[in-house]
Amino acid sequence: MATYSILVTGGAGFIGSFVVDRLIEEGHRVKILDNLEPQVHQSKIPQYLNRKAEFLKGDVLRDADLKKALEDIEVVFHLAARVGIGQSMYQIKEYVETNTFGTAKLLDMLVNGKHDIKKLVVASSMSIYGEGSYHCERCGEVEAHLRTEERLKKQDWEMHCPGCGGIVQPMPTKETKTLVPSSIYAITKQDQEQMCLVTGKAYGIPTVALRFFNVYGPRQSLSNPYTGVAAIFMSRIKNDNLPLIFEDGKQSRDFTSVHDIAAASILAMRSKSASYEALNVGTGNPITVQQVAEILMKLFGKTMKPEIVGKYRKGDIRHCVADISKIKDILGFEPRVSLEAGMKELIQWAEKEEAEDKVAAATQELKAKGLV
Repeated sequence: MATYSILVTGGAGFIGSFVVDRLIEEGHRVKILDNLEPQVHQSKIPQYLNRKAEFLKGDVLRDADLKKALEDIEVVFHLAARVGIGQSMYQIKEYVETNTFGTAKLLDMLVNGKHDIKKLVVASSMSIYGEGSYHCERCGEVEAHLRTEERLKKQDWEMHCPGCGGIVQPMPTKETKTLVPSSIYAITKQDQEQMCLVTGKAYGIPTVALRFFNVYGPRQSLSNPYTGVAAIFMSRIKNDNLPLIFEDGKQSRDFTSVHDIAAASILAMRSKSASYEALNVGTGNPITVQQVAEILMKLFGKTMKPEIVGKYRKGDIRHCVADISKIKDILGFEPRVSLEAGMKELIQWAEKEEAEDKVAAATQELKAKGLV
């Protein structure tokens, strides 16, 4: 099995650190470029970071940091990004700078500098779809766009057919679905994906975009109120506060273990058949947000119930679950971690971690901006 010199941007982060661990286990030489974002890391190197990797504290927005990071590198995993749908709607400049312009700087350096890059794997997101795919009994498969505020104010949560107006049922979302991102974060992830694929193809750098669905697991910041919903719920539960759930709690997602995400990332690096493809990475199994909260509380030994607030956040989608047939065919990927096993692991890890509950303050910030 060939080994490479590999750069992981954002390699100190939640997903990046697991990718780094897998690469080290396979014998690769790994370099990490990470700015230790205060909101996530409190500007400290996390204890879990693999000490066998070379760590560079730096930023994708600084030419000198990027140039140093790319020295003698053969493979790049581009995972560096600002993460948070709600926050992206009022920190627009920061998200576009880091995600879109940071990716542009990386690609510009690859195009105009000397390098020996054999593969580029970029982290995309299910958020670029906007709403998932739906089926109407009368009209067949339909693409339903964002719900209107008029309907949301009436607590009419489900999606309606754009043809006949009837309620439609969610179905697995394929990579061929039209992209209708509904947040600044989602737009910047679409930017990252498409810029990397287009540039890679133009310059013969084999590139793969992985559209991660809702990732959960250990190492996700429990004090960052803009991280994944499972970690946000854990922060509330550990502080004896009720998990807050918008709408009616029946909105569904595809919760995917970080271990499966890391495994898919390694497969994408090794496969030649995945070049210039965008691939969903999920489980294909829908679960409601309310069910996730209830599972976590049960595993944590709490008898309380989540607080379903009956309010909505602008730009939130109703349902989105991955169709993973393409990544199965191309990479042979199969999700290995069951939801129960993954949530148990998250609980065990969270018991020993500090969790400052900032959810109320973050929700108040969204209200102040008119987003809730």
